[in-house]
Amino acid sequence: QVQLVESGGGSVQAGGSLRLSCVASGYIGNYCTGWFRQAPGSQREGVVVMQKGSDDGGTYADSVKGRFTVSRDNAKNTLYLQMNNLKPEDTATYYCAATRTGSCLLYQYVMDYWGKGTLVTVSS
Repeated sequence: QVQLVESGGGSVQAGGSLRLSCVASGYIGNYCTGWFRQAPGSQREGVVVMQKGSDDGGTYADSVKGRFTVSRDNAKNTLYLQMNNLKPEDTATYYCAATRTGSCLLYQYVMDYWGKGTLVTVSS
């Protein structure tokens, strides 16, 4: 079992940037890891997932391609999400998630472990 703790959320104006971090309680290099988000009144949606054994690169939601970048530092047990050119529609609580056994998909129900989330607010 792994515990996940997100940080780095905050308020930013449209066009700005934020970097989210997710620190795991153990080694996550052999986990599928990802970021999901949930806006008020909406379902949780996948932002990006990263395959086991990968240090960078991932499968991104179309809405964030070219603006968000995921990376992972296995030595620090940390997953990152660099978010650039933020838009008001990116406003949501962002969650870090992981699974060792599920398929690595942009689908919340395959993930076994979740952080508590960090809030990102983008104003126009």
